[in-house]
Amino acid sequence: EVQLVESGGDLVQAGRSLRLSCAASGFTFDDYTIGWFRQAPGKEREGLSCIDLSDGTTYYADSVKGRFTISSDNAKNTVYLQMNSLKPEDTAVYYCAADQLLARCRYGVPTYWGQGTQVTVSS
Repeated sequence: EVQLVESGGDLVQAGRSLRLSCAASGFTFDDYTIGWFRQAPGKEREGLSCIDLSDGTTYYADSVKGRFTISSDNAKNTVYLQMNSLKPEDTAVYYCAADQLLARCRYGVPTYWGQGTQVTVSS
C-alpha cells in the first residue's frame, strides 16, 4: 500500500524558512515522481514542484521558483520542500503526491496523495 506522510508544517513569521518532509512507503521509490502541492482556503489546489526520483529532474511553478527547493534522500525514501522567504500568501495545507509519470505530477494529477500538513505564515 502506497503511503505518503507529510510533516514539518508550522506557524512561522513572514520572511522565515521552513522545510517540509514527505516520507514515502509501499512502492519502489526510484521509480516514481513526487511533487508538492498546496491548497489555501477558498482557492484551488496549486502545484508547486515535482522531482523525478530516478534522475533528480525537477520542475517548479513560476510562483515559487527561486524561493522553494525540492530535494530527495533516496536512502530514506523521503522528499523535502525547503521554503525560504515565506509570505503570508504561502499559508495553505501542503500535500505531497506521487506518480510514476512526471507528466502527471506536472499537470497536477498524480495518483497517490498524503494527508497534508498545515503551513501558516503570519505577517
